[in-house]
Amino acid sequence: MGVAVFFSDDLLGDELRLEGAEGRHAAVVRRIGPGERVRLTDGRGGWAEGVVTAASKSGVTVAVDDRGSGQAPSPRLVVVQALPKGERAELAVEMLTEVGADVIVPWNAERSQFRSNPERSAKTLAKWRAWAFEASKQSRRTWFAEVAPIATTAEVATLVAGAALPVVLHEEATTPLASLEVPTDGDLVIVIGPEGGISPAELKTFDVDPVRLGDTVLRTSTAGVAAAAALLAPTRWA
Repeated sequence: MGVAVFFSDDLLGDELRLEGAEGRHAAVVRRIGPGERVRLTDGRGGWAEGVVTAASKSGVTVAVDDRGSGQAPSPRLVVVQALPKGERAELAVEMLTEVGADVIVPWNAERSQFRSNPERSAKTLAKWRAWAFEASKQSRRTWFAEVAPIATTAEVATLVAGAALPVVLHEEATTPLASLEVPTDGDLVIVIGPEGGISPAELKTFDVDPVRLGDTVLRTSTAGVAAAAALLAPTRWA
């Protein structure tokens, strides 16, 4: 089993003290104690690893014996996820983070059934970012998944237009996702519609030929992870 990963924005020095919410989580919830190895990461590629030398309710102290930094993933995977209902939102964010999405863009699609107002939007965005943060640690990522502000259809269209490979999933498309040639750099932008599907007006706005995953129609919470896995397999996972 790999070492546990915790977030720290300070990776300087041979001895690091992890305190605050992350430190309490390590010491109290995970019960990390002296002698165990942990990895601290800033979520932007930098990491420091070592053995815990002290632990208390306030946090843990780590004697660093290894450190490094990694380049940002390429190609970058951006997943536009229409806002699902209930628990499916958390499932979608967690799975997209675990499979390797670099940016998750919540989308208030025409059929999302999401009543947008400042308070609700702020709460929803905070939840999505918390889910992505925890899933990034759980999946031992050095580069954490980002969650962008809730996007409008016009903003999604801009992302699609600037993509190295735009992928708009639609159940009535005839072109299979597997037939696409995946570039080795730039942005791969996947657009996942809500349970009611992407509307004709939205498809027209995106102005790209949609593709299909297969003969079955997946739920909005699982379609993204299936498409992401298919696109990343020949590039990052090769």
